[in-house]
Amino acid sequence: MLCNVNTVTMPPETAKTVGAAGVHEMRGAVRFPLHLSVNMVEHPADTAETHDISAAGVLLHCHEDYPVGSTIHFSIVMPAQTMGADQDVQVECTGRVVRCTPAGDKVAVAAIIDEYRITR
Repeated sequence: MLCNVNTVTMPPETAKTVGAAGVHEMRGAVRFPLHLSVNMVEHPADTAETHDISAAGVLLHCHEDYPVGSTIHFSIVMPAQTMGADQDVQVECTGRVVRCTPAGDKVAVAAIIDEYRITR
């Protein structure tokens, strides 16, 4: 099953200001603070973890620096209890990097999820 999730239309009230710099963000999906292991296809040795995830995007903490605008492929195993399923669900994703910033000894990589496929 292949799904395109990058077609979210956001009403103006979803805009919000964050941080001292007054940066405006537009979010079309609720973010969930889930810390799950991520397998990065381009760098299999990279130990990545989700910081938060939504239907439209994900914030990953990893050890590799991925260029903004690049395509990344990764998989996440969603726990059964989180998904309301009988068994864990593996989701294979294709995304586009929109931000990459230092996060302590790791790198915070924000990506839009363009496609995903449930494989188990």
